[in-house]
Amino acid sequence: MSTQTFQVDGMTCGHCASAVTDELRALDGVTAVDVELVAGGTSTVRVESARELTTAEVGDALDEAGDYRLAP
Repeated sequence: MSTQTFQVDGMTCGHCASAVTDELRALDGVTAVDVELVAGGTSTVRVESARELTTAEVGDALDEAGDYRLAP
């Protein structure tokens, strides 16, 4: 089991957090997603999965969810 934390920019509301959660949960091996929303700032997203996710996978999932991106 792997737990990873990502800093995500672009989320402004609960709908954003839900969209990001849904896309990340769709990734192979993901068992849980927890979003600490900072509206208009940098939110913290924790992902538990059976394997370590790549930043490319997470970035693609964020792009599918909307105009969200990994913070630099």
